Amino acid sequence: MNIRKGTPKDMPSVLELIKELAHFEKEPDAVVVTANDLVRDGFGTTPLFNTLVAEQDNEIIGMALFYNRYSTWKGKTIHLEDLIVKENKRGTGAGSALYKAVINFAKTQGVKRVEWVVLDWNQHAIDFYKRSGATVFNNWHTVQMDEEGIAKFTLTV
Repeated sequence: MNIRKGTPKDMPSVLELIKELAHFEKEPDAVVVTANDLVRDGFGTTPLFNTLVAEQDNEIIGMALFYNRYSTWKGKTIHLEDLIVKENKRGTGAGSALYKAVINFAKTQGVKRVEWVVLDWNQHAIDFYKRSGATVFNNWHTVQMDEEGIAKFTLTV
């Protein structure tokens, strides 16, 4: 298995993994991004994200997608948006290898924190993250405003 930086030609495979993750997270129709969007947004003049892929026998079996953020408390941080391994390739060590590669990338970049979100019912992942030394917060809630909410937004307070 090889862990390497993703390339534009990898984005169709990355998109399939994103769709597999959406299905796993019980949101199979939520993905609207295309492979062309991923190429444009990840490899243009100002890339919005980085990808690492796990490759085995010339097949991409997993990926991690992450991007820079800034914390007013800590400074430079990384947000790990997705880490997924094909269902039939889980247990091969690809997930752990991708996770380790993201954390090592953060070290080389002088990042103060890596953060991500895990669903409360994904106990396997929660246990893995805790074993790795990560803190899983119970007292924070993820807040999002979707495209429809943004379009309808008016501040009435």
